[in-house]
Amino acid sequence: MEQMPPAITAALDSSLRSATAAKPTPRGRSLPKPPLPSDDELIPRLLAGESRAFAAMLDAWSPSLKRVARVYVRSEALAEEVVQEAWQAVLTGLPRFERRSSLKTWVFTILANRARTRAVREARTVPLSSLSSRDSDGPTMDPERFASGGGWLNKPASWDVDSPEDLFMAREGADLISQTLDSIPEMQRAVVLLRDVEGVSSLDACNLLEISESNQRVLLHRGRAKLRKALARHLTGEE
Repeated sequence: MEQMPPAITAALDSSLRSATAAKPTPRGRSLPKPPLPSDDELIPRLLAGESRAFAAMLDAWSPSLKRVARVYVRSEALAEEVVQEAWQAVLTGLPRFERRSSLKTWVFTILANRARTRAVREARTVPLSSLSSRDSDGPTMDPERFASGGGWLNKPASWDVDSPEDLFMAREGADLISQTLDSIPEMQRAVVLLRDVEGVSSLDACNLLEISESNQRVLLHRGRAKLRKALARHLTGEE
């Protein structure tokens, strides 16, 4: 294994300890993270050993990496170990990264491969097909909310973020989404995270999780429905 620059090693050690912890505001709500620069700017900085660039990338992606790892391994501690192994593999493999995909997709691919390897090592034999079928029965919305012709009896309330009050509620909504993500079935969580949080393409999400396109669509739909229901209940009081 190639020797990591000391500054990068220090960033890895310190950032992994805090990457999955929320950064509270004075009101106790998490602060939004600034967007990462483009791959064309970020990759040269990483290759130059810039610890701040690596720490920013680690901080931005580690929470989602850990949640995806939990699809495969049976504990939070194991998921954290898998994430650290993945980041170390990213560091040593970055000089050979050929940009056949985005940097983010490459990192998540390394994570998924490491998590699958760890799952085999830990003798977890639950097939992914069984994970994806959990909580798959029943409608995503209450049938009583629809008329006999299929239209809404009570249309969902519309939301906007045009006022300071609405923006404050949007911040609360982001925190609620994070909490709800941790409560939905594992494969739904992984698909929603990859597609809606991290912006991974449908094809890449299918490849990362080793699921079919149709299965991915069902998981995404059901995961989104659960998140919307939680937000609706919190923001408008609707059930």
